[in-house]
Amino acid sequence: MEREAMEFDIVVVGAGPSGLSAAIRLKQLAAKAGREVSVCVVEKGSEVGAHILSGAVIETRGLDELIPDWKAKGAPLNTPAGEDRFLFLTETASVRLVTPPQMHNAGNFVVSLGNVCRWLATQAEALGVEIFPGFAAAEVLYDDNGAVRGVATGDMGIGRDGQPTSAHQPGVELVGRQTIFAEGCRGSLAKLLSARFALREGRDPQTYGIGIKELWDIDPAKHQPGLIIHSVGWPLDNSTYGGSFLYHLEGNQVAVGFVVGLDYANPHLSPFEEFQRFKTHPSIRGWFEGGRRIAYGARALSEGGLQSLPRLTFPGGMMVGDSAGFLNVPKIKGTHTAMKSGMLAAEAAFAALDQPAGFEAVAFEDSLRQSWVWDELNTVRNIRPAFRWGLWAGIAYAALETYVLKGRAPWTLRHHADHEQLARADQAPRIDYPKPDGKISFDRLSSVFISNTNHEENQPVHLRLKTPEVAIAVNLALYDAPEQRYCPAGVYEIVRDEDGANPRLQINAQNCVHCKTCDIKDPTQNIDWVVPEGGGGPNYPNM
Repeated sequence: MEREAMEFDIVVVGAGPSGLSAAIRLKQLAAKAGREVSVCVVEKGSEVGAHILSGAVIETRGLDELIPDWKAKGAPLNTPAGEDRFLFLTETASVRLVTPPQMHNAGNFVVSLGNVCRWLATQAEALGVEIFPGFAAAEVLYDDNGAVRGVATGDMGIGRDGQPTSAHQPGVELVGRQTIFAEGCRGSLAKLLSARFALREGRDPQTYGIGIKELWDIDPAKHQPGLIIHSVGWPLDNSTYGGSFLYHLEGNQVAVGFVVGLDYANPHLSPFEEFQRFKTHPSIRGWFEGGRRIAYGARALSEGGLQSLPRLTFPGGMMVGDSAGFLNVPKIKGTHTAMKSGMLAAEAAFAALDQPAGFEAVAFEDSLRQSWVWDELNTVRNIRPAFRWGLWAGIAYAALETYVLKGRAPWTLRHHADHEQLARADQAPRIDYPKPDGKISFDRLSSVFISNTNHEENQPVHLRLKTPEVAIAVNLALYDAPEQRYCPAGVYEIVRDEDGANPRLQINAQNCVHCKTCDIKDPTQNIDWVVPEGGGGPNYPNM
């Protein structure tokens, strides 16, 4: 069966903040110019917002520029940010620290980013954007000159053996004069494009964190709409980057999460278990006692900042949002910068419509360098890499940058690839994690259950081992199979015969919440995350 082809002026891959902002801006520009421009957005989640996971407190700068009357149009920004608290935790106590100026949230809003994206999608569709949820972009299409000409969605109805089933439907080719890749962190197509066009040449490796989040209904008597709490310290040690967030939304709900930098060294560390342990702290658990956990999810985030941005353009396409890495780590925000990157890409793509197919819209990166996004990321570029010296040295250096240097340092600190940072298992201390109590702390499988994750079981495993033998010969032998611990969904499991012999890696792909941590942290880069059948994965409500 041949694939159907659909032609558009612009194809956008991913219905997150950057992709939807690009689509909206394109239609705005077309209307202003009195020109018809066809735009489509393809989204692998079952609906827009299904795979969106963020804290989130958002700064509205990008939204203000894109849709100035967003409030009148009913944008779901319902909870203004209130009090900021910044805590240092020891195992039994907490100390309130001075909140750094980047973390002041006056004028911001506590939101469900998934709901914000659902609203952005309605704005895009009202302008004529065609959005196709449930279709995963699985392949980049190239023309005879090697330029990007669009993407193809994955086939549906392919069995686990790789053969078509009776339900087989071929994918669709979505062809455009420009393709904007907005897949989010560690996008599978962005990874291929980076290699093909050497987009990372001369740039620092991207460094990542894993963010794990739960949504709770709490006792109304404890609820303080707009309250924002962040912490550093326990349960992580001084050498491991990370911290927590706790945001009070509307409706007696609290979003709580924990982020661990994926440059951690101890292969025995489990980000999921650290998060569960964090919630049991005497200063934290009281928020949740008498409450009910209603949602769970996890997602990697790009933390490298300015020095880790790849080249953003290539013949026929551009990369935006967290696919590139526009998160402002000290501010703990990236939605506003992602949206602006999408808007600037849209402007460059619109200007390129009169150019030959396969044109490289280098004006995008030029305009980005002249924008407030570049200034913002440049000012904080040295703060995240300073934490490789440890928590207290990182805080001290961050203070120097914030209050004295103000981003004007004549140096730029460098990043290192996360997968190269693991120590051998026999050289790292083991960590004794407590058993979950089922009230405040939980196990992985019950957590995955409330992420509403589902995949068609009869399909090829989308977590592929380049060399299967490496899982035992290297990962287990040298690092005690760290994929069992860095995966927050119980996807990877070492199983043995009854006598304990013949260890082998079992991949429970059905559990995958699409966080991409395995693709990032595997010490030999042996795990390749590719898109499963469209519509699979988590279905996050209000996350």
